Amino acid sequence: MKNRFLNMIFLCLWALVGRAQDQQFTQFYAAPTAVSPAFAGASVQSRVSMQYRNQWSGIPGGFNAGNITFDQFMPNINSGIGMLVSYDQAGSGALRSSTVAVQYAYEARIKRNWFFRPALQFGYGQKSIDFEKLTFYDQLIREGDVASLEAGTVRPVNYYDLGAGLLTYSPKFWFGISGFHNNKPDVSLYDSQKSPLARKISAHGGYRIRLKGNSLRKLDHYMVIAANYLSQQQFDQLDMGFYYEFSPMILGLWYRGLPMKSNSYGYANHDALAFVLGFQAGNYKVGYSYDVTISRLGIANSSGSHEISLVYQWANKHNQRAKKIRIMPCAKF
Repeated sequence: MKNRFLNMIFLCLWALVGRAQDQQFTQFYAAPTAVSPAFAGASVQSRVSMQYRNQWSGIPGGFNAGNITFDQFMPNINSGIGMLVSYDQAGSGALRSSTVAVQYAYEARIKRNWFFRPALQFGYGQKSIDFEKLTFYDQLIREGDVASLEAGTVRPVNYYDLGAGLLTYSPKFWFGISGFHNNKPDVSLYDSQKSPLARKISAHGGYRIRLKGNSLRKLDHYMVIAANYLSQQQFDQLDMGFYYEFSPMILGLWYRGLPMKSNSYGYANHDALAFVLGFQAGNYKVGYSYDVTISRLGIANSSGSHEISLVYQWANKHNQRAKKIRIMPCAKF
């Protein structure tokens, strides 16, 4: 009971000040269109991906989040389209957010093997609190199983959400920037309050290195070095690391934090080290990652974070021909 009451206090204060960050994923390239709408159709093949993240699994009422994405390339009009469905739950699932978005990216060839992709995203979101999963102070001091008086002061909020992105890439290199919540939608759960959702900016890029050549392409080994910088309101972070690909396996090591920057309490801004394991079988790719908390929260308190991804790709005859023309160099997980 005490834990539920403390969770309620945390969630209500969070909703009032409007400083919630978007959930971040360790395997962000398993669902690249969640990083930027400019990735829609970039793989040429049709692609469906699913992600689930359990953040700080050792903390009661922690965070759970997921993404489901679909994207496809349309070679006749040099365009990619996509759809993104995302959700997250906090505080034993009491605070919920969900978004459905459609994406469009146009692909222009700058020169041979160099491409440029501007993109737009239009989304519709909802945020709400499930009062049945919370216990308020007025319920504790009154007898009987009665509803809290707080229930009438909060209502679900629906909002429109606009995003955009730019991406340039070659067979070995990619770089892009994206912006989400560009219209700063009001996500306050209180009629008398205003709580604009802060714009989120992402700058991402990487380089793909061939380590071992062979006449049989399946035996090639690759190293993919990548980074993703995120900034939202007063919060920012940097994910950087590498993947080692030796088909059908993928191994990765990532660091999350800003080592040159201290937080408001004077502590080094370290968050986690993440270990990634991936496996590809035919058109399927499966990934698992575990984040070891290296902040002052500690692994003993948080128990780390778990994440699972599943990707399925397929191509029709038109897209198979387009795939032979160019290869997207991004990491698979």
